[in-house]
Amino acid sequence: MPVESAKDIEIIYSEEGSPRALLTSPQYNKYEGKNPYMEFPDGIKLIFFDSLNNEKSQLTANYAISDEKSQIMEAKNNVVVINYEKNETINTEHLIWDQKKQLIYSNVFVKISTKDEVIYGQEGFESDQNMDKWIIKKTSAEFKIENEDE
Repeated sequence: MPVESAKDIEIIYSEEGSPRALLTSPQYNKYEGKNPYMEFPDGIKLIFFDSLNNEKSQLTANYAISDEKSQIMEAKNNVVVINYEKNETINTEHLIWDQKKQLIYSNVFVKISTKDEVIYGQEGFESDQNMDKWIIKKTSAEFKIENEDE
């Protein structure tokens, strides 16, 4: 049984007094014990901010669970990450956010859509939490090629 349960919650993650992320969810359950964790059975929306408090990227998923000791959150089922500045989108079914290292990564199939291409990672990817720099594992891609004659 959860020790806490709430609906329509907002959690602000801050660093040195400045907000770094805002998590919203329709349902929140907190469990205690040897390995305390928070569960978001009805999904999450997680917005990351830059140093000027502008929205930099967003993560949504249909389910999430966060281990309080390790500060690792797992997002599952229809996971979408959007980088607003670069207009890039990541789609996957499982993603991990390591809050201590400020990394997001996945070991399952991912699709990354940019302005000019769609890149597939058959074995996942790794990125900083703002999606500024990412690495794709076992890559294939579709590129837009323009004909010079047209």
